[in-house]
Amino acid sequence: MSGSQIDRDEFRRTVELALQASSGDDTIVYLADSNAGTTRFANNQVIQNLNSRRLSIAIYVAFGQQHGSATTTDLSASSVRDTLRRAEHVARAAPPDPEYLPPVGPQPYCDVPAARPETAAAGPQRRLAGAREAIELCAQQHLTAAGLVSNSSAAVGVAANTGLFGYEQRTEARFGVTATGEDSSGWAANVHRSMDHLAVDERTRVAIDKAKRAAHPQEIAAGRYTVILEPAAVAGLLSAMMWMLDAKSYYKGDSPFQGKLGQSIMDSRLTLSNRPEHPDLLGTRFTHEGLPSRECTWIAGGVLRELMYDRYTAHQHQVERICTCEAPYLSGKGSVDGRVEDLIKTTARGILVTNFWYIRTVNPIDLTLTGMTRDGTFLVEGGEISTPTRNFRFHESPLRAFRRIDAFTTAAEASTTESNKMLVPALKIDDFNFSSVTRF
Repeated sequence: MSGSQIDRDEFRRTVELALQASSGDDTIVYLADSNAGTTRFANNQVIQNLNSRRLSIAIYVAFGQQHGSATTTDLSASSVRDTLRRAEHVARAAPPDPEYLPPVGPQPYCDVPAARPETAAAGPQRRLAGAREAIELCAQQHLTAAGLVSNSSAAVGVAANTGLFGYEQRTEARFGVTATGEDSSGWAANVHRSMDHLAVDERTRVAIDKAKRAAHPQEIAAGRYTVILEPAAVAGLLSAMMWMLDAKSYYKGDSPFQGKLGQSIMDSRLTLSNRPEHPDLLGTRFTHEGLPSRECTWIAGGVLRELMYDRYTAHQHQVERICTCEAPYLSGKGSVDGRVEDLIKTTARGILVTNFWYIRTVNPIDLTLTGMTRDGTFLVEGGEISTPTRNFRFHESPLRAFRRIDAFTTAAEASTTESNKMLVPALKIDDFNFSSVTRF
């Protein structure tokens, strides 16, 4: 990708310029500088191949509890000073914010492998090669391919008059493919810091296999089934659950986890942790507020140990160590190996789910969710996949479902269009509620 990103020294010079010129009680400077490229394909042909550069410096200024911000894409001295003055003007006109806290001071940051040179160096030709590989594999099987290959490289920074300074380079590569037949589809995807890890051939063959197996689906009655959720489906449910771990809602009394801190909320064999240093996850050195990303345990042996705090709520409740969850890792004791097939072999009758989509909250009090299966749903009988089925709509709460786990695999990479990258096992869950059959 073309374009030289703002390096640490240039960001530091910009910060020093803003801090020296500021008249505010607090001044914070944010950097976001990214080069991104995306190649999209549909109907077995490439339809888009573009690169973009986005650069912004945001300056926040506070006078007491009044604060405001302004943004610029020009790093010249005159532009930085003008942006600062605009931020000061907004801050002086803003009403006091009772929840405002001054920026944190210097922080210790762990060493996170957030940038890979092969991803930053990849250009349109490499993305085109990946797209064409997926297209050709699908076309050979008389299937239609649609999806994307993308890569991005970003420089991210945060600094303040308190001595806070954080700078980091981050890369991200994505691949996703949907293989479509006459009346079926299969899907696979991957997200990673390294372009070399996308495994386009392997993932495309998974999507092809799903699409071919799913051909001519049969309608099976809705109801409660044993389900085998592949990692992507697990990630969808877990992501919806994690978003509700908000401390502010917890203390207000409208959280589905109300009163459950320190209590069991899922199968006692499972543990959810944050692993920012794991090479297969998208860990970062610091958060938007400059807080360090931490390795911490959110759920230990099924017991809820942590909540998701903003700084103000943490200050209210005297919580000094704020846990982050940008690199979720769900693991368990007593797992089978990493093969979904091993869960299928032990299932007398059930439903295998590749992925969920359009997951939405129905009842926030008990975290009942709804959504639909997609891209490969199958009836399992006698330890084997017997029949492709039409898709189902489900109504289920992960707070209930994750207590009815029969077996699980070792953790595997999972990513969907509706959830962040995580490592999670495939799960075999009893009595899962499919409320209706869809029309497709």
